[in-house]
Order: sequence, then C-alpha cells, then structure tokens
Amino acid sequence: MDSRQILEAFDEVAKRRGWSRLHTPKNLSMALSVEVAELMRHLQWRSDEEILQLFASAEGCTAIAELADIQMYLLKLADTLGVDMEQALAEKITENRRRCAAAEDPGEEGPGGPSGRS
Repeated sequence: MDSRQILEAFDEVAKRRGWSRLHTPKNLSMALSVEVAELMRHLQWRSDEEILQLFASAEGCTAIAELADIQMYLLKLADTLGVDMEQALAEKITENRRRCAAAEDPGEEGPGGPSGRS
C-alpha cells in the first residue's frame, strides 16, 4: 500500500466509527505516542537477538501490528498538518548526508553534532 491508500483506509474506518472529529494534531500525536509505547512493551527487556526471533515468529504478529499502527498514525498526523512526508523525508536525508560529510571532515562536528540531534 502506498501512503494515499493507507490514509484512505484509515479515514474510512474513522468515518464509520465517528472518530474523524477526534483526529486533531494533538490527539493524533498522543495516539502515535501510545502506539510507540505499545511497540516498546514487546521489545523491553529483550536482547536484540530475542527481538529478531520474536519478529520472525508467529508471536511477532502483534508487534508487527504495532508498527503498522505507528505508520498509520504518523501518516495521518502529517496529513492533518499538511506535511508532505516524501518531501520532508527527502530534505531530512539530504541534511543527514550533509552532516555525515561534515563529520568526516576532521575540522567539523562529530556524529549528531553538538546537540546530538539526528
């Protein structure tokens, strides 16, 4: 599914359930945060190897569903705010590449820069 199809499916469910009016930037950002926390519940206290095993197992379907929820809420939030995610991603990748190139120059800032932001 592409982003538009995901948003259409998301909006269809919201309309049928009467949730569309609740899809404000504040509420969507809070819902996104909850979905990220729900994913973290599946990862907490597990090693990287155990996490990879989880995602490869039948039990991992619930964690994978959380990733899908995160994607849907992120896309809906961006859409509600009028953010073109493809453009925003392209700009962010360009900025990251610029920072990476600067970090490779011994006279420039290191990874993440002085603020540690990525």
